[in-house]
Amino acid sequence: QVQLVESGGGLVQPGGSLRLSCAASGIIFEIYTMGWYRQAPGKQRELVATIGGPPNYADSAKGRFTISRDNAKNTVYLQMNSLKPEDTAVYYCNSHTESYGVHDYWGQGTQVTVSS
Repeated sequence: QVQLVESGGGLVQPGGSLRLSCAASGIIFEIYTMGWYRQAPGKQRELVATIGGPPNYADSAKGRFTISRDNAKNTVYLQMNSLKPEDTAVYYCNSHTESYGVHDYWGQGTQVTVSS
């Protein structure tokens, strides 16, 4: 059974930092591109960052967020600095591969709220 379990969300003041983690189980972690997406109230889910080869970032994340992965721990991270109120959203972990067929999995999401 595939599980992606996010953690690290919470309430932070503007300008603050948070580190999200996503622990994966039930997949061959190394062959998956891992990603973070977010969905704000009333908006569509959007890409934040992915890492399979070189990291890929949405324009809104460039220079402030860093995605990384630890294949030994089957975990992907999102370090978020200089947070803004518009970063408020539910953040979702995603795993995707097209090896051995297309496989796409999502975590349950973790709330990030940026507010003073």
